[in-house]
Amino acid sequence: MTTTTSTLTQLSTAMFPVRDQDAALASYTDVLGFEVRADVRFGPRGEHRWVEVAPPGSTARLSLTPPGGDQPAHAAIGIDSTDVLAEHARLAARGDVDLDPVPDPLPGAPLVFALRDLDGNTIWVVSAEPSA
Repeated sequence: MTTTTSTLTQLSTAMFPVRDQDAALASYTDVLGFEVRADVRFGPRGEHRWVEVAPPGSTARLSLTPPGGDQPAHAAIGIDSTDVLAEHARLAARGDVDLDPVPDPLPGAPLVFALRDLDGNTIWVVSAEPSA
């Protein structure tokens, strides 16, 4: 058996299926403050669109892709936060975000809450530090 070394180095792009790329793009940029990393048309007649967003400074990106069938499949991704409670308060104050209740600290576990985008994909906001 031959052993080869993987050329894979890091997570780069997660793909979320969305019904409306324009609405999803607006939501990720306006609600979560993500940056647009790519928004390009491709294909022989430009019939396809590749859209990527990411938190400022992130090396990993989120691709907002059209679904493959009538119903989009749901995906999930975790995003680190320097202050989970402040982020929850910021999103809750908007009043237009499908957001879990304020998280309760659990000893030894990171503080975390979930929200859903317009297509039901889950975004987990996670503290990098476990709670005391």
